[in-house]
Formats: sequence, C-alpha cells, structure tokens
Amino acid sequence: MLIYRLLSAAVLIPITAWTVYAGGLWFLATVAVVAGLAGYEFCRIMRIGGYKPAPLFSLALITLFLVDAHYPAWEIGPLGLTAIIVLSLIWQLFQKDRSAPTVDWALTLVGGLYVGWMARHFIALRDGPQGLEWAVLAGLTTWVGDTGAYAIGHWLGRHKFWPRLSPGKTWEGTVGGWLCGIAMGSFLGWAMGFGLIHGLAVGTLVAFISPFGDLGVSMMKRQVGVKDSWNIIPGHGGFLDRIDSLLFSVVVVYYYAHWVVGI
Repeated sequence: MLIYRLLSAAVLIPITAWTVYAGGLWFLATVAVVAGLAGYEFCRIMRIGGYKPAPLFSLALITLFLVDAHYPAWEIGPLGLTAIIVLSLIWQLFQKDRSAPTVDWALTLVGGLYVGWMARHFIALRDGPQGLEWAVLAGLTTWVGDTGAYAIGHWLGRHKFWPRLSPGKTWEGTVGGWLCGIAMGSFLGWAMGFGLIHGLAVGTLVAFISPFGDLGVSMMKRQVGVKDSWNIIPGHGGFLDRIDSLLFSVVVVYYYAHWVVGI
C-alpha cells in the first residue's frame, strides 16, 4: 500500500506543482477535472447508499462556479445557478420509480454546491494578487499538516480522536498535524514575504480547520458504508478523499488574504 501511495504522489505532485505555477487556463482546467471527479465521487457514494442524485447537474454546477470565478465579468453565476436549480428539479419530475425524488434532487445540488463553491476559491485565490504565493501557502500548509498527522499518528498514535467517524485518527496524530501545519505556514509566510505573523496565523487556521474537511467526507462515507470515495488513485482512494481537507483550508486562506491582508 505504501509503495502505491508513493508512486501516485510521484506522479501527481509534479503535475499539481506545474499547474499551480502556470495558473490561468491550465490551472482552471486542472481544478475543473479534479473537482469534477470529486463531484462525481460524491454522487457515486450517495448512489451506493441508495440515493440517486443526477451527476450531470452536479458537474454543471461545479463547472459554473469555477468558470464564474475565472471570468467574473461574464456574470454567468446567477443565471446559471437558476437554470441548474430549475432544470434539475424538472428532471426529477420525469424520473419513474423513485422512492425519494426530493432527496435525490437535494443531493444533486448539494454535491455541486459543496465541491464547486468551495473549489471556486482555488481559482479566485490563484487569479488574485500574489496568487501563486497564496496558493502555495494554502496547498503546502495543508499537505504538510496532513502528512505530519498521518506519519505521527502511525508512529505514536494511541488515543482515538474521533472514533465515531474516523477510527484511524488519533489525538497524537492530530496534534502532530497541527504543529506541522503551523510550522510550515510560519516558514512560508517568512520565506515568501508575507511576514512571520501572517504565516503563523494562516498556518494555525489551516491546521485546525483542515481536519474537519476530512471528517466531513468520512461522515458521508460512513453513512453509506464505503471506505474510499473511489479507487481511481492507487493507494489514495479517490479525488474527493484527497481534496477534502483542501476544500476547507483554501476558503480560510482566501478570506484571510482578503479580509486581513487586504489583497
């Protein structure tokens, strides 16, 4: 299992690093593919649980949010959102033998809203002032925190952190992840010119909020009885499994950058 995790990381990390550096349409396309797959995985695990969301409308909603973030002057958000809400409801009216069409409709919208609205902050952050630096800060702080939590938990973990949703998480790993994330955020804040204080603040916020993104997806998977959102990435599961923490942390970094730093 470890060798598969390492090989997958060896392939995905350079691709991710290049697209973040390139920005623009390359970054938009990459986020669209990853978020689209994550949205499909959300619909997939809901279908395993007996529900029947419509992935096409979820993917349309995700695409709408991402394109609207990259091209705000087009002002397609309100019209697109209205159209998707209306058309997805009409779609459910024509589906036969559905035991819970209202739930299916709600899950269709929630899947697109959850993944798409959160992921749009990747685009908005990268497209903004000092976007490369802020995107690196968000991504590396989250990744180092997650990696530290996994490694330290595997090494020292004894006391369960949230056994109801994620039996494998321990307090030792969680605290270790917090410390690693805070340390990385502080270092990057200093190294990239944001200042040690801003780096420390962002590192602390990301370190504490990102585990809840992971726990949220664990809650969804546990409800329907699956271990991973998919098995598309060897050793890692699905894309929703990989970006669950980032979906929370990028929002924190985006609003910190805008509200506190004022970019």
